[in-house]
Amino acid sequence: MTDPSINLSERRTFLGILLGGVGLVISAAAAWPVWRFLAPSSGEGNLAKVSIQRAEVPLEQAHFFSFHGKPAVVLQAAPGKFAAFSAVCTHLGCVIKWVPEEQEFLCPCHAGRFSVEGKVLGGPPPEPLEELPVALDGDQVLVG
Repeated sequence: MTDPSINLSERRTFLGILLGGVGLVISAAAAWPVWRFLAPSSGEGNLAKVSIQRAEVPLEQAHFFSFHGKPAVVLQAAPGKFAAFSAVCTHLGCVIKWVPEEQEFLCPCHAGRFSVEGKVLGGPPPEPLEELPVALDGDQVLVG
């Protein structure tokens, strides 16, 4: 026969190790989001440029795309003259729309209007659209 005191001791050791491991996993799971929030970003994504084919941006038309995870727009207002802006309205953060008939951007939330230069034409937006740097490289429009 086996000694019941040995089994009890082994059970306690096993449960102690098991609970310690579970506590470690729970602690790591809780600490990971805090670490991601507090840790500085590497900054590599901020240097990346977005490449768009010139053919995708016809004259007097807008092309919407994602720039660093946020909506953006590039516009060819005149032949060979490209401008890019954040597509987020400066009033409450709604995504703007292009109105080709009016040749302006419109915020559908509160009727904010922006010119082809990103300037406020009317409505509640307090500031112009954030302008993004644009460069041409052959048949590519580089934004960023």
